[in-house]
Amino acid sequence: MTTVGEFMTTRLVTMDGNDTLAAAAQEMRDSAIGDVVVTNGDDVVGIVTDRDITVRGVAADLDPNRARLHEITSRDVITVSQHDDAVAAADLMRTYAVRRLPVIDDGRLVGLVSMGDLAVEREPQSVLADISADDPNN
Repeated sequence: MTTVGEFMTTRLVTMDGNDTLAAAAQEMRDSAIGDVVVTNGDDVVGIVTDRDITVRGVAADLDPNRARLHEITSRDVITVSQHDDAVAAADLMRTYAVRRLPVIDDGRLVGLVSMGDLAVEREPQSVLADISADDPNN
């Protein structure tokens, strides 16, 4: 059995729900990532992706310098443990139509597993795995 902890991403960026959309976009650009985990103290309250900023923020005519992450955060967060089976994580993504799962252990955020991470691990010859394993092109 391959566990989530064997291939999850541990280089995470977290931001507070009161941070602005612009600050999140800049952090994503600077860190070459497509999402931030939104927290309230130590609690994970959601995830915001670059697409969320575009579709739920800018396209909805929110001012990125004034609008806050909590206004666009996907809140129904499905989580896994680093000890969970990778196949079970993939099944959760399929069931809930999500592309990322925060990895929580002992109430603490310890990682993030994405559809791309699963593809690299489970189907290394797939196009998604090839794209996901490549360096970002910014």
